[in-house]
Amino acid sequence: MRMPLIAAALTAAFATTAHADMARYELDTEHTNVYFTIEHIGYARTLGIFTNLSGAFDYDVDMQELSDVVVTIDASSVNTFNDARDGHVRNKDFLHVSAHPDITFVASGGTPAGDTTGTVTGDLTILGVTRPVTLDVTLNKVADYPFGHKREVLGLSMTTTILRSDFGMTYGVDNGLVGDEVRINIETEAMKME
Repeated sequence: MRMPLIAAALTAAFATTAHADMARYELDTEHTNVYFTIEHIGYARTLGIFTNLSGAFDYDVDMQELSDVVVTIDASSVNTFNDARDGHVRNKDFLHVSAHPDITFVASGGTPAGDTTGTVTGDLTILGVTRPVTLDVTLNKVADYPFGHKREVLGLSMTTTILRSDFGMTYGVDNGLVGDEVRINIETEAMKME
């Protein structure tokens, strides 16, 4: 069965032995979206998206093993569809991109929940603060891409929720102007590299 990127990501914490079939997968940045929502004064949730990121991991389809998962997001690429708000989100009240240009996620393990679902646990770093985060993951599809080089592609949907105050981002939390809870969604296609 080729379904289990999740099972691979979710089995026993990253194998230490090398396997001949370990392959490199890179996130297709043209088909990867990282977006979030956060409450605005309790009225409604505001949408934001990061438009510049990169990521890769090693994966053995047959052995269902995953390693070396690193995703880097350019914090300054945040877009909330409002220029004034984008400027505020980039400043020291929120992402402080001049001092902390990158947001990173490094995977460290997980737990399977089914053939195509499970969780992946890793370390998320924002504002130079690293906290453990668990992603709920669904493997949507594993197949050769129908265009171009016909390489294998893994389609994944992931969600998590964090508290921005856990990373030292406390602006607007105490007075309720901006929510503490941030809901994060990731949609990605990962291409097997030759």
